[in-house]
Amino acid sequence: MSNTTKSTDDPVVAVVGATGQQGGAAAAALLDAGASVRALVRDPSGPAAQALAGRGAELVPADLTDPGSLRAALQGVDRLFAMTTFAGERGVAGEVEQGRALADAAAAVGVQHVVYSSVGGAERATGVPHFESKRRIEEHLESLGLPVTFLRPVFFMENLTGQGPTVEDGELVVRLPLPADVPVQMVAVRDIGAAAAAALLDPSEVPGGAIELAGDELTGDQVAAVFGAHAGLPARYEALPLAVLGGDEDMTRMFTWFTQRPAYQGDFAGTRALVPGVLDLGRWLAATGWAPAA
Repeated sequence: MSNTTKSTDDPVVAVVGATGQQGGAAAAALLDAGASVRALVRDPSGPAAQALAGRGAELVPADLTDPGSLRAALQGVDRLFAMTTFAGERGVAGEVEQGRALADAAAAVGVQHVVYSSVGGAERATGVPHFESKRRIEEHLESLGLPVTFLRPVFFMENLTGQGPTVEDGELVVRLPLPADVPVQMVAVRDIGAAAAAALLDPSEVPGGAIELAGDELTGDQVAAVFGAHAGLPARYEALPLAVLGGDEDMTRMFTWFTQRPAYQGDFAGTRALVPGVLDLGRWLAATGWAPAA
């Protein structure tokens, strides 16, 4: 079944998870570009959804566990930003199920192009459960014959500030379960959203239909130095044992994979072409106004 849409000169772009991190960044970048945005949200009355409506987005309720609601929400949509998460009760199995349902709905109503935010390394058989789940979704999108662009972002800069760093005796301390000399590629969520908007508005911006997004590459020692310089404090990095992950198989496999170089293989030049203002860690800290907890 095909849909009736507006001219592709002014495509209707649906955004999954528009009140979350990646979806919110994609929606903001699209609105900044003057695009017609349909924000797929669980609760249209929530403050984040209302803020999007205030900027001109159309709010449409959608539930990734309800295929019927997805088909209804995507009626009349030209292009779709899709993302999935393994954070639900059913973990990676639930993520795959929801991703396939979203792809099926997009195909059923005739969405013309999908941009799916996957993960760096998804296509390289990493063995990391939440990387493999995204690859299963990529494969399903490909099997449907949908025109699709895969964005594969590396480690989020936001992960570095979720539970730290901390200030101890006047020294800023960064801790991760990773050896100090292992470099990790990273990218800001803001830049994932900007890349998504660029690819949605002009799919030819991503030659070959896939790109591994990266904005910086730093070892643990270098990460600590950047945080310290930003905070104006002496800083050090402390490598933690994998045991601090509490036996979490997914996270243990991911941090182990980081040590098996090359792990992430970000396309720095391609990312800069897609997002000319892509942030390194220092500029991201400045842009977000991050400060250590008192």
